[in-house]
Amino acid sequence: MEIKEMRGKDTTALNKELQDLLKAQFSLRMQKATQQLQNTSQMRKVRRDIARVRTVLTEKATVK
Repeated sequence: MEIKEMRGKDTTALNKELQDLLKAQFSLRMQKATQQLQNTSQMRKVRRDIARVRTVLTEKATVK
């Protein structure tokens, strides 16, 4: 998801997106630990998406 799309969402939608990404990250970590993860670049993408969502949430919190 691009940063422009995230900035258009409200905080509740961003919090839900963050929870989904954290669950995905946990799942990927478990797959890696059990040697089932084929595409390790997914971990990097999810980690960066989490950082993007947290950045947008921080921006919205400081504006108010």
